[in-house]
Amino acid sequence: MSSLWVFPGQGAQQPGMLHALPDSAETRLCVAEASAVLEQDALALDSLGALSETRAVQLCLLITGVACARMLLQRGHRPDYVSGLSIGAYAAAVVAGAISFADALRLVGLRGELMQQAYPNGFGMTAILGLDLGTVEDLLAQVNSVEQPVYLANINAEAQQVIAGSHSAMLQVAALAKKSGAACAKRLAVSVPSHCPLLESPAATLAEAFAQVSVRPAQVRYLSSSSARLLNKPEQLRDDLANNMCRVVDWHNTLRTAYERGVRLHLELPPGAVLTGLARRVFEPGQAIAFQGARLDTLDAMLRQEASRDS
Repeated sequence: MSSLWVFPGQGAQQPGMLHALPDSAETRLCVAEASAVLEQDALALDSLGALSETRAVQLCLLITGVACARMLLQRGHRPDYVSGLSIGAYAAAVVAGAISFADALRLVGLRGELMQQAYPNGFGMTAILGLDLGTVEDLLAQVNSVEQPVYLANINAEAQQVIAGSHSAMLQVAALAKKSGAACAKRLAVSVPSHCPLLESPAATLAEAFAQVSVRPAQVRYLSSSSARLLNKPEQLRDDLANNMCRVVDWHNTLRTAYERGVRLHLELPPGAVLTGLARRVFEPGQAIAFQGARLDTLDAMLRQEASRDS
């Protein structure tokens, strides 16, 4: 049996998340390195006001995920697989050894700026619960237009989809969804229309920046949340990271791929525990746990137990 470490995407951010990092040499070093690379105090990024900016949100998620993963690595643990939802893929790539933390910080800073500049207002994302994928796609087809764009963005579970687009278009889809029996249509804490064609232009600009960055073969098996496939070659990883902002996230099939490959321990790195809830539906015979809220000695015991089973 194997373990999968996953890193959440935008929407999981929490005010004070960097200040709430466990106190360890690894977490302190991560924050110090981030401050040096960004040429600003990284701890200033996690205030409620700062988190209104996409750049700050994405940088905080990257720093938090890498810092906590490095702390676990220092304690002797190692994942068999890594994956990240949207921006979480960058933390996964750093932990897999595919890109350096410094390069990830610079690229994520640029990524956030590009996304925010492309759609400073009037757009976002909405989660629809209780409808299958086919039904949601039918509703999107009824509303989507040049004037009111709206697209499928995330496939989180069999009955949980996320859409992205203009406010007015999402409101129309939400109304149709409720008429079709949806349990909920909830706006997410994301101010840009991620994972759809609306971000193809910013993704192309980010790909140009990626061409100047060293990307290495992954040293830990890296699961793409866009294709739900294992990627290892540098050109594959570069393409996946640069373009995941404009591609649908298929998180449901990413988890199924991990399960089919023998993963039975799913660990969600901070912040939050949303991905853990989604994983429990797939990993029912195994374990899905979140770092946040768990005792460190409990995590140590679970990870060591899984490693002993593998050996």
